[in-house]
Amino acid sequence: MTYETILADRVEGVAVITLNRPQVLNAMNLRLARELGEAIAQAEESDDVRAIIITGAGDRSFSAGADIHEMRTFSPAQAEEAAEARSTSQKRVAACRKPVIGAVNGLAHGGGAVLASSLDFLVGCERSEFRFLAVAYGQMNSTWSLPVIIGWPMAKELLYTGRVVGAEEAHRIGLLNHLVSSESLMEKAMELAGTIAENHPISVQGVKRLIIENLGTSWEEMRERERVARRTTYRGLAVEVGFKDFIERKGRGRRP
Repeated sequence: MTYETILADRVEGVAVITLNRPQVLNAMNLRLARELGEAIAQAEESDDVRAIIITGAGDRSFSAGADIHEMRTFSPAQAEEAAEARSTSQKRVAACRKPVIGAVNGLAHGGGAVLASSLDFLVGCERSEFRFLAVAYGQMNSTWSLPVIIGWPMAKELLYTGRVVGAEEAHRIGLLNHLVSSESLMEKAMELAGTIAENHPISVQGVKRLIIENLGTSWEEMRERERVARRTTYRGLAVEVGFKDFIERKGRGRRP
């Protein structure tokens, strides 16, 4: 499928989606929001894709957030339509049953920070920078995602102040799982995505679904849901299948 505002590629079981409006710091206009949702849906439905990476074009920005210049041209009805499109796209990304990794190649401000915080985990570089700006313009967001990643006190600080968070601090507080050089950013993201892709997809997707569904439940409820899932929806592979490589490797070392 041909897109105008994103690039979509696939490499050995990994879908790579690039926000492609570098001339405006990959700001998310209405078309980009819709195309991102469509690309995620296609990757989710493809049996050939087992992990997804989202990054930004250029060397300055993951995404500067919503396209304010476009928003200024909207009528109230159009503004409502755009807000709904962004919300739908964000939910599709966050709820994608396949793991989604963010390769944060530059600033992630406003809606870009919201998008980043809704992914499974992030890899960053020295150019990574976050700013959760909603309170500066009379809005609110990321209350459902950021506290889960970095804890309530730090999430409150970032959401209340809207201050800039640099790469090293983002790594220290757990917003970034990995901090590497800009030259190694995509290599590291691909390494992690490739490792995920090598694992049993039903198990990986089952783990993600349980983690999301278990938010806000008790420890015992979480344990019970996992037990039920392992016996029903995400029933494991037979030993001969799941441990095929191990059995073959050990078998070769045995004498008749």
